Amino acid sequence: MSQQTAAAAPKPHARVDLTQGPIARTLLLFSLPVLGTSVLQSLNGSINTIWVGRLLGPEALTATTNATLILLFLLGTLFGLGMAATILVGQAVGAQDLTRAKKVVGTTTSFFLAFSLLLAIGGYAGAAQILDLMGTPDEARALAETYLRVIFLSMPFMCVFALLVMVQRGAGDARTPFVFTTLATLLDIAFNPILISGLGPFPQMGIAGSATALLLSQAIGLGAMVAYMYARKADLRLTRGEWRLLKPDADLVRIIVVKGLPMGAQMMVISLSGLIMMSMINGYGAETAAAYGVAFQLWAYVQMPAMAIGAAVSSMAAQSVGAQKWARVEQSAWTGIWINVVLTGSLVVLLYLVDPYILGLFLPGQANAIAIAEHVNAIASWSFILFGVTFVLFGVVRSTGAVLAPLLILAISLFGVRIGFATLMQPAWGADAIWWSFPISMAVSVCLALAYYRWGGWRKARMS
Repeated sequence: MSQQTAAAAPKPHARVDLTQGPIARTLLLFSLPVLGTSVLQSLNGSINTIWVGRLLGPEALTATTNATLILLFLLGTLFGLGMAATILVGQAVGAQDLTRAKKVVGTTTSFFLAFSLLLAIGGYAGAAQILDLMGTPDEARALAETYLRVIFLSMPFMCVFALLVMVQRGAGDARTPFVFTTLATLLDIAFNPILISGLGPFPQMGIAGSATALLLSQAIGLGAMVAYMYARKADLRLTRGEWRLLKPDADLVRIIVVKGLPMGAQMMVISLSGLIMMSMINGYGAETAAAYGVAFQLWAYVQMPAMAIGAAVSSMAAQSVGAQKWARVEQSAWTGIWINVVLTGSLVVLLYLVDPYILGLFLPGQANAIAIAEHVNAIASWSFILFGVTFVLFGVVRSTGAVLAPLLILAISLFGVRIGFATLMQPAWGADAIWWSFPISMAVSVCLALAYYRWGGWRKARMS
């Protein structure tokens, strides 16, 4: 190849080798795009919540909160399968086996597409029954059904987009997911008021417009990212001669399902407990449900450092396991914990300081709902420091293939402790029993996670 041709060719896609370099600095630099993505996605959800609340009222806000919790529950299994694929990709990259990494990507992409199409069809048809099971308030019921049906139609785009984001991070590339999730987020923010209100040539779609904005933004973001991966010769892209890898490999499917289902079950446990809690909260009326919906939005920001550092630690641990660098696995766990404590603690303090001012943006003129939301935050927000520690530890232990213990810990803390405490104490404490169940359950989960990390057998687990 001539020098001019080499200069004109696109540069190969850059990856970060997470098995090398100072741990704290590498974790922070790798997590910055992940954190940036979380910030933008949370900002997107908050801005869209403001649009829905201001343009359509508290009933619509309750509707979107109920529908979002349902969506998170249904995405749980696919998230677990994606995490299994991410770990396999990370271990393959750490072992310098790019062929196996591509085989994982091909198999999982086909699986995700087929499963998400079935989920979209079933969810669209069964939206009304799902909302009935949740006990969605009557005043928000019709809006929630309209919103949820369109959300289900966006599932294939969301699922494949999320998979490609996850596996690229597992391979050490956090920059590309950041760029294209940013694109999708900005499009969603722009489309929301346009489609809700029918600005310019666009139709006035009401609450369906908010869901349609998500569908369009995810489809465009996914298409643009795939085009970019091929244009820049990304390591995980499948070339024409490798398209056969889209045919599912039976052994990989078995590993991904066996390891992914417990990880998906973790997310489903979280989401199902959220749905049950939402059903309890719905019993106190739309005003309390709307207040909780706003608090839920703010908690997304508080959780961002935990999610970003946890994802970075998981990718680093997976690559280090593949490279057989066990000391680095241990060091990354404790470094990630302390980074999380500092960052999440800072955000909790900030939330307490600005809480009264921010709530008015979501609930204008709703003084009672604002007071309820302030009360909820005062009780529960600090406990997300504990959540951060748990999230990092789970990210490390599952990098080896240890997936059952985190699931059991979550089931105990969320169903046994959170829902159990809220149910038992509501007759005496009312809604406060629900709010106090959050810090109590998180304290139990972090204690159990630390015990398993110290004495459990996760170091001997394997992804096979």
